Amino acid sequence: MSWRILYGLRSFLRSSLWVVPFIAIPFELIITRLVHVLDASLGWNFLGFALQGAQSLLQATITATLSFVVFTFGSLLVAIQVASAQLTPRIIATTLLRNGVVKYTVGLFIFTLMFAISAQNKMEKDVHQLVMLVAALLTIFCFAAFLYLIDYAARLLRPISILALVCKYGLAVIESVYPDPNRGSESEAGKSFDLGSPDRVIRHLETSGIVLAVNLGQLMDEASRTDGIIEFVPQMGDFVAVDEPLLNLYGGAQSIDEETLHAAIAFGSERTLEQDPTFAFRIVIDIALRALSPAINDPTTAVLAIDQLHRMLRMVGKRHLRIDEILDGSGRLRVVFRTPNWEDFVHLAFSEIRFCGSNNLQIVRRLRAMIDNLTQTLPTQCHSALQEQLSLLDRDIAQKFSYPEDLALARIADSQGLGGRSGNSSRGERDAR
Repeated sequence: MSWRILYGLRSFLRSSLWVVPFIAIPFELIITRLVHVLDASLGWNFLGFALQGAQSLLQATITATLSFVVFTFGSLLVAIQVASAQLTPRIIATTLLRNGVVKYTVGLFIFTLMFAISAQNKMEKDVHQLVMLVAALLTIFCFAAFLYLIDYAARLLRPISILALVCKYGLAVIESVYPDPNRGSESEAGKSFDLGSPDRVIRHLETSGIVLAVNLGQLMDEASRTDGIIEFVPQMGDFVAVDEPLLNLYGGAQSIDEETLHAAIAFGSERTLEQDPTFAFRIVIDIALRALSPAINDPTTAVLAIDQLHRMLRMVGKRHLRIDEILDGSGRLRVVFRTPNWEDFVHLAFSEIRFCGSNNLQIVRRLRAMIDNLTQTLPTQCHSALQEQLSLLDRDIAQKFSYPEDLALARIADSQGLGGRSGNSSRGERDAR
């Protein structure tokens, strides 16, 4: 089984709500048999259930767990619609459908439902007391899990919870894609390679889709084995249509089997967070833009989104953003794999929000605070892109605010957007004048 198939299977299982509840069914069949065997061998009498009382408890358990399952999935569908409308549809596959609490809670409901049905079917004249004890405990756990799920879902659907969760995933992806810390300006410099025209071009011949993941280790091994160079043409998250160039092969790499190369690349219909560090930025920015739209007009949510962009951008600035050329142990070029540089991340984090929110005091003050903080905390080579954004922000502010008092207020950095400490007010007033 190729790496691409394994990756697709793993991603499918992680984003499917039905897998854990489905596994709970055969697991319940095994546990039910074991509990009945233990009950027959031990002969314990814990709760002293009579036949009628045991049947009533099992019937109540079946009714309650079935209601829990229906209510959970019904509420989830409503929550998905509301969250996608108020925040962004991109959180459905990346956060909601991969949430472990929902999966395992529904799995507990299904397990308890099937256990109660099995216990009821096997109960004729005698009451299996150990089975009834397990059923009673499972019922208690289901009620506790259902109440917890309601509280958890209410907290999860808050904008700050979704933003923090996406940021958490984004930070993990940044650390995995860029594992080395920033070592200074010399760490970003790389040797320039003139590849010339490729000896062979591999085109995408399957269904059009988005690049989700690439097995760089496999590409490195194949390039080293054939003493050639493999250039991956698109970038992570790019849409690749049928017959578009996918790989350029140089030197001995032209002899590599095409199927072997295709097996190292995973495509899909929607971007994911596994190897795409900019996608976390994209989700957070989309939430901010939706909050700034005239239909919603919620700049405070946009400020919360900028808080998470601030976290991720600081992490990017502290990592060594590897160059496109990947060398082997002997220093020979083997793979060309393009990744975003620092300027790309800065433009992504600032441009759209600045364009849509430059007329809002909260947004411009929070963006300025973000620039000031990153300038103070990140290495020197990161400053030029930040200063460029500060200059653009100042020009936008000058166009959008006509009153000197508003202009002075807009030029003050405030981590809360509006309402925090305005320690630089005198400086802002001078700039406005």
